[in-house]
This record gives sequence, structure tokens and C-alpha cells, in this order.
Amino acid sequence: MDASMANTWIEISAGAVANNVAAFRGIAGPDRALMAVVKSDAYGHGMREVAGIALGAGADWLGVFSALEGLALREAGIDAPILVFGPVPEAALDRALAAGLRLTAASPIAAAAIAARPGAKGARVHVKVETGTNRQGMLAGELPGAVRLLEAAGAVVEGAYTHFADIEDTTEHAYAAKQKARFLEVLDGLRAAGVEIPMPHTACSAAAILFPETHHALVRAGIGVYGLWPSKETRVSANALGRNRLGLRPAMTWKTRIAQIKCVVAGDYVGYGRTFRATRSTLLAVLPVGYADGYDRSLSNAARTIVRGVRAPVVGRVCMNMMMIDVSDVPGAAEGDEVVLLGSQGDESVTAEDLARLAGTINYEIVTRAAPGAPRIVVE
Repeated sequence: MDASMANTWIEISAGAVANNVAAFRGIAGPDRALMAVVKSDAYGHGMREVAGIALGAGADWLGVFSALEGLALREAGIDAPILVFGPVPEAALDRALAAGLRLTAASPIAAAAIAARPGAKGARVHVKVETGTNRQGMLAGELPGAVRLLEAAGAVVEGAYTHFADIEDTTEHAYAAKQKARFLEVLDGLRAAGVEIPMPHTACSAAAILFPETHHALVRAGIGVYGLWPSKETRVSANALGRNRLGLRPAMTWKTRIAQIKCVVAGDYVGYGRTFRATRSTLLAVLPVGYADGYDRSLSNAARTIVRGVRAPVVGRVCMNMMMIDVSDVPGAAEGDEVVLLGSQGDESVTAEDLARLAGTINYEIVTRAAPGAPRIVVE
């Protein structure tokens, strides 16, 4: 889509993505693989765009959630190893296997479904291990049977992995330590049953930064690829361990343009519910963006935008397709002016963490929900 035809668009800094991938390439080192996780449209940044940049900057693998995402990357000409984390509907299994996607078997039933397909012979499968998150994954006792079933069908059980429950949510990592130990116990149990897994992996961005012992054969870099720290707790822990000098650079800038400017006199209300009342003569700018575009309604009367390098507050309720900002203090503000909703302009910035704090959520959600369907423009 041509950005000039869109009410809102996302700019992605190729330099920032490459910088961040290089940082995790340095963490992973030369002896293990590095995966750039590009699921959910690359956390809102544009899957096809980010995938190419990440592979060019040193990533070896890509991670997606759905088979459809993996197939879209194959159709875009990307032939790197792609691991599908999520379940694959039976109707999509044959296409996924034919495309050479690595599939996850997170349950005995999922393993049986893969093994039953004609394309299972030679397929590379990763088994998901339950270590305490109690999301998807198999218990230790379920794994040997699932592995034997896959191997009997000619599949190669290439990897085994798990995911940490709270490694990003605390500076006290005793529970993560238990999960690390459980994972190693599972690998030992499989080895005792005659199953050797060549590619164990556990490291997300936070684990990769904080705990080298989680790196195993492959490091999975997700939120860090986009220049965002997994959490403030991760950053505090990294500071304490001397692992904070990554130089991560946020890659996303979310923009729109002023659609209309109008004057509101003191005492007038703005927007649904009359939640804002002008205390002075106010220059109001209407923006063609709203909660349908991922700009959360909870940011009403709370967030700030940037116009001509000056911060401009959101006033009134964020609507489905529109929102209003106060540009009274922006010299020369005019219809058609570019507005930064997320990112930097001049000396000012609005970060994903800023918006997440106001919305009561996390930076992951802010970027992943930003302007779905709007064009992603690679800059630099």
C-alpha cells in the first residue's frame, strides 16, 4: 500500500533492526544459531520487511506462530529455517510440511497428527516441553512416546524447547532456575531412553541477556529485535549483572497527519462523554486514527503526541477512527502536518513504554497492535 494514500502508517528503521540483531548475534556467539522471532507481523513491525533485514544482519532462523505466517515467508522467497511455534490445523499440515517448515509438537495428539501425514518423512519437528508455565507443552512422561511416534514416521526430532513463566516479571529468578533444571532433567530422561535432541533451546530475549546457560544450541530473540527491553525488571537485572550495554534502538515510528484544525473556546467540551473541557481558547487538531487502529481508548486525556517537534496532548476520548489533540502550543500547526504517535521527532519522543504505562499494559502489546493493515515503510 502507498503510504501517501493511508491515514496512518508505520516507519521501520532498517538500521535499528540490524543493530539489534547484531547485538543478539554477539550474545549468541558463533557456535549457536540465532532466531529472529517475527510472529504476529513481527510484533507489529512488518513480518516480511523485518525478516529480510534480520537475516541480512546475522539471524540464522525465523520464528513464527502460525503455518500461514511461515508459508507467507516462503512465498516471499525466504528459504531460511522457519520454526512454527503454534498449532497447525490438520488442513494446513501438508502445505506446511511441503514448504519445509519446522513444526512444533506440543502434545501427543499434535505429534500423532504430524506423523500421520505423508509428508512426515524427513520433516524436522521440535517438541515443546512443559516445565512450569502450563501453557502448551508436553510433560516429561509424554515425550518419549511422542518422539518414537514421529521417528517411526520418518520425521527428525530436531529440537526440544520450553518457555519461561516469569523471567521478565521479576528480579528474583528462583522459579526460572527451577524451569531450567526441569528442562535439563527432561533432556537427560530422553537421552536415557535413547533419544538425543540436537537442538535444545530455551532462551527468549530476557534469558539470552541475563543467563548464558540458557543459550544451548539456539537463541530466540523476540522483543529485543525491535529495540525494546522485555521489561524494566530485565533491565534492572541486566544492570546488576553488567549485561546492560546492548545499545538497543527502537525500530518503530507510528505516524499520521492532521486532518482538521478548529478553535474551541474556553468552557467548550471535546469528544464523547464530554470528558475534556477547555480551560482556555484551544487550537484543536483532529487526527484520523482511533482505537480501531490500535491506539488504545485508555490513552484518552492521558497520552502525548509530537507535532513539529513539540509535544501535543491527547484531549477527549479516543474514538473508533478519530482522536483529538491540543496543538495550541505548537507554532504554525496546520492541516496536513505529520504527527508522531509513537517514536521520536526532533528532541521529543513517545516510547512504547510511555504508552504502555498509561494503558496499563506492556510494550509488546503497544507495538503489536499498532495500525494493523497500515503500510510498513522501511527507512534508512
